[in-house]
Amino acid sequence: MKSVKVFCPATVANLSCGFDVLGLCLDSIGDEIIIHKSAAKGIRITKITGEDLPLDIKKNVAGVAAQALLDELDIDFGFDIEIHKKIKPGSGIGSSAASAAGAVFGLNELLGKPFTRKELVYFAMKGEALASGSEHADNVAPALLGGFTLIRGYNPLDIIRIESPPDLYATVVHPQIELKTSEMRAVLKPEVSLKSAISQWGNLGGFISGLYTHDYDLISRSLHDEIVEPLRSVFIPNFKEVKTKAMESGSLGVGISGSGPSIFTLNKGIENAQNVSFAIEKVFSKTDIPFEIHISKINPDGIRLIN
Repeated sequence: MKSVKVFCPATVANLSCGFDVLGLCLDSIGDEIIIHKSAAKGIRITKITGEDLPLDIKKNVAGVAAQALLDELDIDFGFDIEIHKKIKPGSGIGSSAASAAGAVFGLNELLGKPFTRKELVYFAMKGEALASGSEHADNVAPALLGGFTLIRGYNPLDIIRIESPPDLYATVVHPQIELKTSEMRAVLKPEVSLKSAISQWGNLGGFISGLYTHDYDLISRSLHDEIVEPLRSVFIPNFKEVKTKAMESGSLGVGISGSGPSIFTLNKGIENAQNVSFAIEKVFSKTDIPFEIHISKINPDGIRLIN
């Protein structure tokens, strides 16, 4: 192949009880990246549409991630990258992760797949570090692997992929204000109480068990966060009302997607997902804040080639 076109899906990280270790892959929204082989060595970003982002590869997450991959190989050609953004930066649904993961996936395809998808996570994390100041995998891992992912550890990187229960749907609202990941990380406390920690790891264990056993009630009981959500939710307009109305409409659980401002809900079945969407729409329609709502099955495949 001389070129590839890649669908780079949005993702939801943290999932209430899994700060920095849990993520899921969406299917209804994503960026597109087109990569061409070039006789000239190195990486070039030649075009970006949808957002005003730097073409300089040292200042663009896709460029940083792609260069990290190339640094591991000895090749005598290069790549030109086009990025077509559909996920707004600062939205909380993995905009930077989509670009970073999409770039390394596309390069890997054109190079004959020298790396597995799990190995690509390492390179995509280098792009995430540019965006947020830390190498975290809770967005790039589900983007590359699909389904749900649990980051058990970083040294060494240990990722567990988990299939989604068949009737699980996400409804995500993006109020179109920007919250920078680095700023939202700055509001967090460096230490938590033992009581809160015990509650959090109990919920994390319950959530993972619920995914494996398809126990929707257990998933619902486990979608609780008393460590991060209280600190970040105050920056998200109408968060409490959205949470109340979504739960009244049948949602299994509601939380902050990534560092916000997007709010995610998990729901059993498409009908509940749609009812929750209607309820959220009513909340934000009473405000002057522009917003988007996405309803999505959990994407089982992650990033994929587009014919």
